[in-house]
Amino acid sequence: GQAVLYKKFIYIVMNKPAGVLSASADKTRETVVDLVPEGLKRKGLFPVGRLDRDTTGLLIITDDGDFAHRVLSPQKNIFKTYIAELDGDITEQTLDTFSREITLADGTVCRRAYLKRLGKRTAEIKICEGKYHQIKRMLGVAGLGVNELKRTAIGGYSLPDFLQSGECAEVSKNDLIPVFSNSD
Repeated sequence: GQAVLYKKFIYIVMNKPAGVLSASADKTRETVVDLVPEGLKRKGLFPVGRLDRDTTGLLIITDDGDFAHRVLSPQKNIFKTYIAELDGDITEQTLDTFSREITLADGTVCRRAYLKRLGKRTAEIKICEGKYHQIKRMLGVAGLGVNELKRTAIGGYSLPDFLQSGECAEVSKNDLIPVFSNSD
């Protein structure tokens, strides 16, 4: 005799805190799915892509595999935007390094990324791939280390201002349409 609201899929945006794994489950460490409030939890939730354990910012959690595949597919060229606090100054050489493909120390070739200087040691970086520690490794080629890294946008969808670190909110699939448009 009670009304039941059925949703085929759920979409959650999170402001991921540092120290939490971008995974559905882990036997010893806290994951982003562990942070989802009980009222939003359901079977099959997973993060769309990964953020390194110490990286913060925008993360989408869903149970919609097709949506996740579309966001993560390199063919879709969806840029992810990050703000990086660096351990050294951004030079003209740094900007030049990011103006073309970068070959990492292990020979991995990364597609062209975009780096915009926001301050002496602060940069906005846009990438459309998601290789292991990619931004840190790319900056390493330029001789810089990363002190802090925060994802601020996926495509044209930005981290909501109202979400504090560790908080999340349910959004509709329509709210996430800007993910598929780049903000360039």
